[in-house]
Amino acid sequence: MLGPTQGTEAEPESNRVFLAASVGRGIRTAVPASQSSYTIERGGESGRAPFPPGRRRKRGRRRFPWRWKMAPRGRQRSSAPLQVLLFLNGWYSATYFLLEAFVFVYKVLLLPYPFTNLVLDVVLLFLYLGTEATRIFFGSKGNLCQRKVPLSISLALTVPAAVMAAYYLLLQTYALRLEAILNAILLLFYAVELLLGVLTLVSFSSADSY
Repeated sequence: MLGPTQGTEAEPESNRVFLAASVGRGIRTAVPASQSSYTIERGGESGRAPFPPGRRRKRGRRRFPWRWKMAPRGRQRSSAPLQVLLFLNGWYSATYFLLEAFVFVYKVLLLPYPFTNLVLDVVLLFLYLGTEATRIFFGSKGNLCQRKVPLSISLALTVPAAVMAAYYLLLQTYALRLEAILNAILLLFYAVELLLGVLTLVSFSSADSY
């Protein structure tokens, strides 16, 4: 039996690095970065490692940053038309606020606008902006996450938002034709969203009963 040749040494047992991986638990031993190749033993089979030595895989579930979790895929009862209307209403509300602000500047410069009426109209305009943003936020989250409480809050906020739109349509000091068209479109949004929101809320309630 021939021994090792001169100038070469048998590799000691301590320098052999094995990466023990359990299929069920995924337990790995540390692998030094200086080792160029190593062996994976998994279920009686050996082979090359799929990732370089010294690098560990991070495993873990990513959670949603929102407070409400998404509904299971098999029980999706969210309303796609309601979500589309809320998205379009968000852009329309921003455009409506900017146009109303320019209209108020126009009316103050050209018309004898009483100061108290001007303050009331401006305060109601900013109040509308806050109410509309909150309503759209809760409505979108409640519809996507299939939660009755945020969707109910959105439906409840639709009533004061519609009242303010009706005020700008009928009861403000000076109502231009442009404002009448804008508020009529806004009231149409509210009517359709209220109907779809009630139907979606009934669908969520019936899903919880089963």
